[in-house]
Amino acid sequence: MRVLVTGSAGRIGRRVVALLLARGDTVTGFDLRSLRIRHPRYGEVIGAFDEPAAVTRAIDGADAVLHLGAFMSWLPADAARVMAANATGAFHLLGAAAARNIRRFILASTGEVHPEVRPKYLPVDEEHPCEPLSVYGLSKLLAENSASFFARTQGLPVTILRFAHTQDAKELLDPQSFFSGPRFYLRAKIRQQRAFNNARALAVLEPLDDGREKLLIQCAEDGTPYRMMIADARDIADGVLLALDSPRAAGMTINLGPDRAIAFDAAVEVLHHATGLPVVRANLPGAPVNYETSNRRAKELLGFAPKWNFEMMVADAPGLTPPE
Repeated sequence: MRVLVTGSAGRIGRRVVALLLARGDTVTGFDLRSLRIRHPRYGEVIGAFDEPAAVTRAIDGADAVLHLGAFMSWLPADAARVMAANATGAFHLLGAAAARNIRRFILASTGEVHPEVRPKYLPVDEEHPCEPLSVYGLSKLLAENSASFFARTQGLPVTILRFAHTQDAKELLDPQSFFSGPRFYLRAKIRQQRAFNNARALAVLEPLDDGREKLLIQCAEDGTPYRMMIADARDIADGVLLALDSPRAAGMTINLGPDRAIAFDAAVEVLHHATGLPVVRANLPGAPVNYETSNRRAKELLGFAPKWNFEMMVADAPGLTPPE
């Protein structure tokens, strides 16, 4: 199969590219930066998803499209860029795919379309109302709507995969990580909240900072630790290929994530044993993060079986030993 993979240099995309090449497919990567690999069945297009000329170069000759790329930011200043890359970019790719009778189109979306921080019920499944609270979540919902439009009007075989929050294992031990830094490390959280101009959160966080790196247990105002789904990029990459190969996945929306949520006090305990860093706790104002998402459809429809839980990811972070 000739497969176009967008976001090919990202944490999920680069793993999907490797899996496709290993099984004999021909792959074109499409990203703003190079994957920097040499392989006789790999080529790439460097460009933006909302550039029609770049989309045309990337998609020509493809049998299937795995649209895994996105621009992720929650800063108000980045809102226009988020919409251009994620909503407009998806529209261009879907339109080009429909015009070329692409055999399969996989669209990576997110649980933020629901939204996760204010669930109406738990676990969040694929039928949960979509009411995004962030521009990023809105951009992905617009991409989903575009996918449904091209499926309905032009018969494009689309599968929407709503990814859980996804990490490379090594990111969990990196205070500078885009995701895990503000999630588990005090000083990174303070930097994030300063960028958001969130004075209420800073009033709680800044007194805890004495200049040393610390792990942070984030809690709701009532002291309940945050809880969320955190997936390993290896499991998500496996799920993407299962969706590509399954005829039953066409036309479906499927949550892709781990078997259970991880509470932040439990997560930080694991990180404390791995790093030896001191731990502080903060009861933060605003909507609490406390949810879980169902992966039942992925298991039943695709045979998805995630291998990596949080504890295994942290244990594996220094190396690449696979789970038993």
